[in-house]
Amino acid sequence: MPIVAPQTFMFADDGSIPNNPRLPFLYYRAGIDLVGTPDPESVIEQAFTRNGWGEMWRNGIDQYAQYHSMTHEVMAVARGRARVRFGGAQGEEISLTPGDVVVLPAGTGHQCVWATLELMVLGAYPKTGRYDLCRGSKAEYARAVEAIAKVPVPDTDPVYGADGPLNALWRGFTR
Repeated sequence: MPIVAPQTFMFADDGSIPNNPRLPFLYYRAGIDLVGTPDPESVIEQAFTRNGWGEMWRNGIDQYAQYHSMTHEVMAVARGRARVRFGGAQGEEISLTPGDVVVLPAGTGHQCVWATLELMVLGAYPKTGRYDLCRGSKAEYARAVEAIAKVPVPDTDPVYGADGPLNALWRGFTR
């Protein structure tokens, strides 16, 4: 399978959504080939499992802004389409379709602004880190900024494994 080079984005802290000051957001358009498969969810789950990402979920993407301060996250679209704002109010809206994969470094805001009814997204987390749900409140902000700085870079790219683009793009940012 040929490696799809991701687009990278850096999102600024907007005072509510901190984003990640050192690791870029990654967008793999058609990062997982789902053409002709009757079960795209299984294809995505197998890719994430093979590459060491777990605690998987299947759902849509919430319509409120949120982020995770203690873990990175990967999301892949299995069915349907969505327009998602990444990076908070001043971030980027990206239209996602089946096979698209996004990797959100800890602190990256995400919010669905539109989706088809059949939208099915799968998500997962690296072995290191702990899931938390932050919604951009002033009360959680200082703790979140401190936690984001401590989240280690994962061992593998969730789509391409140890030799994937995430490793080259994020390893230069380790402390």
